[in-house]
Amino acid sequence: MSSGYKESFSIVAGDFASAGEVSARIKIILRMIGIDPAIIRRVSIAAYEAELNMIIHSFGGEMTLKIDSGSIHIDCVDTGPGIEDIEMAMKEGFSTASPDIQMMGFGAGMGLPNIKKNSDEMEIRSDPGGTHLHLKFNIV
Repeated sequence: MSSGYKESFSIVAGDFASAGEVSARIKIILRMIGIDPAIIRRVSIAAYEAELNMIIHSFGGEMTLKIDSGSIHIDCVDTGPGIEDIEMAMKEGFSTASPDIQMMGFGAGMGLPNIKKNSDEMEIRSDPGGTHLHLKFNIV
């Protein structure tokens, strides 16, 4: 894919009814262009976890899929409140999700660890104004 591909998707805070729609759309796009199924699986898992984190923890934002000849990139940019302690948030089982969110079956503290496991590169920056998560998946 020499020319590349880019598409952005809005993520609405608290919209659990739509949870998974963006990651499912990304999965369809990757299938349509012939990405290896093993890579699609990894991207889908990471995108789903990132999407849920934005729904649960942010005030909303945008997920952008970029594909070039050698890699897939996902950028998640949201508005506040940010991640107070990234090092703690990276630990399996650590969650700041409310009891109500956890009662719905979300917020188990596996989001960021699963994202890291499934991506080839992960960068995260966060402050009280929001969070930027960049993921890279090698396809060659």
